[in-house]
Amino acid sequence: MHDEVRYGIIGSGMMGGEHLLDLAHVPGARAVAIADPVEASLEWGVACAGHPVATHRDYRDLLARDDLDAVVVATPNMTHAAVLLDVLATDLAVLVEKPLCTTVADAISVANLADERNAITWVGLEYRYIPVVEVLLGCLAEGHHGTTRMVSIREHRFPFLKKVGDWNRFNINTGGTLVEKCCHFFDMMRLVAGADPVRVMASGGQDVNHLDELYEGRVPDILDNALVIVEFANGVRGLLDLCMFAEGGRFEQEITVVGDSGKYETTVPGSTVWWGPRNGDAAKEISAPMHPDVPYPEFHMGSSFVEHLRFVDHVRSGTPPEVTAWDGVWSVAVGAAAHLSIDEGRPVRLEEFGITPTA
Repeated sequence: MHDEVRYGIIGSGMMGGEHLLDLAHVPGARAVAIADPVEASLEWGVACAGHPVATHRDYRDLLARDDLDAVVVATPNMTHAAVLLDVLATDLAVLVEKPLCTTVADAISVANLADERNAITWVGLEYRYIPVVEVLLGCLAEGHHGTTRMVSIREHRFPFLKKVGDWNRFNINTGGTLVEKCCHFFDMMRLVAGADPVRVMASGGQDVNHLDELYEGRVPDILDNALVIVEFANGVRGLLDLCMFAEGGRFEQEITVVGDSGKYETTVPGSTVWWGPRNGDAAKEISAPMHPDVPYPEFHMGSSFVEHLRFVDHVRSGTPPEVTAWDGVWSVAVGAAAHLSIDEGRPVRLEEFGITPTA
């Protein structure tokens, strides 16, 4: 291993730029090269890096370099499967942005390839590293709430942002809103439940956003609101309440976990987890401070920076990733099942996608 963990960034748009800005502050890490076919994105990536970096129009030229230890894949969702086919053929450590792929079949293929490698493959489900989420997960591990019974996540937010080429306006490119945006939440639900999902029921639609937009004669088809119920193998139930035309609220996200002895609540943004026992005592506040070295708190509450601290540690030690390709598969599968449930008006079992849930 070189003295520094040397990164190549494939895709230097919005998320690629965030990774580059964070890496400029990660001890023992340095961005060496970036690849993007769009000149404006390359220029943005160079600016975010904050120091000279090599640039490539073709990511395969980046992969051919001999001065890299790790690669971040931050290209549009629909390109992940093809790009990862080439990336996973190398011996480079990989951090791939969420969602792992736009379809469950592609995600399973990638996970199988990852299993065959010695280098780590890490999926960028950085929601796990938001301070209140980390503290909440730690509190749940202590077990004061008893047996977990229910987890609910409400996200009421602004519409999808503009992306290069407007690729994120169509399901064929994103995998669908419940895959593209909500895989973070389904990953968290699975962590909280401590079991795999078995059945999904959903209702949703596109009622407000993007209906007056036109791209080469096509109107966007991405849904902007949904309610999703997820049942887990151990009996835990999850609920996602998503609305993407509700930016006027106090909090973008609210998270509640209920056990048979009490419940935890928190918000994003926020820096507090509340614990409320069933014995009648007043709810108590538990502090969830941000990591002291986070350079850009506005970037997902500093979670992508913390993610890189953890990733670099695992690259150096050679230990397995904290967020595996199979974690990525499950997060995509729940979103895909929710879309299928909406389309066909029925409950969808995860086994229909060729994966077997375990408690």
